Amino acid sequence: MMASDLATGYWILRCNDQVVIRPGQTGAGFFPYGTASGFGLAYGPGSGVLHIGDWQGKPCYAADIPDVPEGVSGELSPLRPLYGLAGAEAFGLAGRAVQLLDWQKNHRYCGRCGQGTTKSASEFAMQCPSCRLTVYPRLSPAVMVLVCRGPQLLLARSPHFRPGVFSALAGFVEAGETLEACARREVREEVGVEIANLRYFESQPWPFPDSLMIAFFADYAGGELSLDPTEIEAADWFSFDALPLLPDPVSIARRLIDAAIRQRHDPLGRPVRN
Repeated sequence: MMASDLATGYWILRCNDQVVIRPGQTGAGFFPYGTASGFGLAYGPGSGVLHIGDWQGKPCYAADIPDVPEGVSGELSPLRPLYGLAGAEAFGLAGRAVQLLDWQKNHRYCGRCGQGTTKSASEFAMQCPSCRLTVYPRLSPAVMVLVCRGPQLLLARSPHFRPGVFSALAGFVEAGETLEACARREVREEVGVEIANLRYFESQPWPFPDSLMIAFFADYAGGELSLDPTEIEAADWFSFDALPLLPDPVSIARRLIDAAIRQRHDPLGRPVRN
């Protein structure tokens, strides 16, 4: 048996920034199944193939490919629609694959001394054999805040949103900053108001390209809306019974807003989780 045949399992194959899927299939059949050699790939040190976890009880591998291999029954799809096509687990696994493939591709050379790097055999780490620098997959933490004021929610839209969509406020954590300080700063900078009573909701890996979203509820504590035009093109207070178009269910923003709506209608005011 060739070494490449040892990599038998499900495959997340990326071609031209899209993922090979089998439309119409659910569960185990959504991603192609086979061996590395069956997809024209080598498997072993330096091959670029990554073992990223399990799918439906079998090993799952990821690799970049120049073209969809002959004999593979499937089609190419952008990453985001996978949530609606196959659910959260498939979307999350494919997102992990894409992030790790990008990390591997972008760290082929040492950022300190310029030497070629090698992948660690024991963990996801690229190592420089010359200066010993170790680089792990990049994560960019970002805070999301849904501000509540009595029967209203503060929602805003960025210029890159789909037309009509409003969402919670969000921004990246800066060096040396706590999540709480980031939440207060981002809300103040983007819309000019102050918040209090910050309450953690959930987190979500967001592979566009490498964010980790950490979502909070917060209460309005003062100030008038004053928008940063470089970040926000519109923002307002919306009542629960007159909300604008909201983000797709794939995002934690939608789950955060939906949880606020459910909590609003809970007569005991109990915290809500999915």
